[in-house]
Amino acid sequence: MAERKHRARVTGLGGIFFKAKDPKAMVEWYRRHLGIRIEDTVALFAWRGGEDGKVEGHTVWSIFPADTKYFGDGAPFMINYRVKDLDAVLASLRREGVS
Repeated sequence: MAERKHRARVTGLGGIFFKAKDPKAMVEWYRRHLGIRIEDTVALFAWRGGEDGKVEGHTVWSIFPADTKYFGDGAPFMINYRVKDLDAVLASLRREGVS
């Protein structure tokens, strides 16, 4: 098998977003049963990264109303990925015939 060149790829999750018919009820369910700290309809999960662990960031978790157009009519959820170089990732995907 040929050796693959190193390519820019995903480094983590930036956010997870999903739709709910009753966002307030869904927020209460996640608070009560899973203990997620949610303000309004958003929770932030803090993390540290980098080689020395000093890079601080967060992953966003959020509930949207079912009729939102923010991430498309037919999409019930959206996942955002973190990348170091978005242009490089997109170029790599185009070369691979993915996009």
